[in-house]
Amino acid sequence: MARKTANDDPLAPVTIAVGQEELLLDRAVQQVVAAARAADADTDVRDLTPDQLQPGTLAELTSPSLFSERKVVVVRASQDLSADTIKDVKAYLGSPAEEITLVLLHAGGAKGKGLLDAARKAAAREVACPKMTKPADRLAFVRGEFRASGRSATPEACQALVDAIGSDLRELASACAQLAADIEGTIDDAVVARYYTGRAEASSFTVADRAVEGRAAEALEALRWAIATGVAPVMITSALAQGVRAIGKLASAPRGARPGDLARELGMPPWKIDRVRQQMRGWSADGVATALRAVAEADAGVKGGGDDPEYALEKAVVTIARAARSR
Repeated sequence: MARKTANDDPLAPVTIAVGQEELLLDRAVQQVVAAARAADADTDVRDLTPDQLQPGTLAELTSPSLFSERKVVVVRASQDLSADTIKDVKAYLGSPAEEITLVLLHAGGAKGKGLLDAARKAAAREVACPKMTKPADRLAFVRGEFRASGRSATPEACQALVDAIGSDLRELASACAQLAADIEGTIDDAVVARYYTGRAEASSFTVADRAVEGRAAEALEALRWAIATGVAPVMITSALAQGVRAIGKLASAPRGARPGDLARELGMPPWKIDRVRQQMRGWSADGVATALRAVAEADAGVKGGGDDPEYALEKAVVTIARAARSR
């Protein structure tokens, strides 16, 4: 899990999340937003990319409000900010505004190091979000996911899950959540083996598999079962995203490469390379782009951007299935 500094108050004036693991960076943001909205349900959240934070923008966003509302300002890829904007941020670090939490996401490399050093000097709360490149780190992550959900999983089950899923942390997190939601009692390696031989009818991965294979009717049926059995909508959008990204990754990989070589290059287990190869028939580059947009829209819909999460998921599933036949 993401490592934190001694200052672990999510409502600290400034939080800086450092690293390149997208799941952990997103969780660092979500933790701050959740804490802010627990303190004030009307908290205003501004999530900005470097090109959206121009010189003077931060001053506007952090100026006193007539209604004294709480605000969270998230700046992604802060290492890519312009020199003038970095000056604005450094000045703000010296005198942060009340009722405002600034969250800076930083890759942690040499680029933009001056901003990172300034944030640390200002005693910002820091959350470390490094890439988990070692199998032991991913195994510890899986154990932590099960502990966080209050579930018990055997060491063999955790290892089997890492072996089956590979290095994609989002996919590992989604798999842990799926097993925790679907299985009663201790999760063992037999359960993991059963779920990853294609027989989990009500899982988010089944929805994704049927959708990327262009089987819209079956995908919708699996979606309805998944929702009915309590699978979280965010887990389904995560599985859809993973399925479409896998198609895109393999489509852009060198042709003729062996499954073992591709597995190492793409961070997928060899068995998954074979499965994605079968699923990618009928896909085009435009189809992948269309499907990714559909997933992004569904993700926004299930996270509060729409009135009906189930409809948002159904729309995405149909769009992805159609994109699978775009060639």
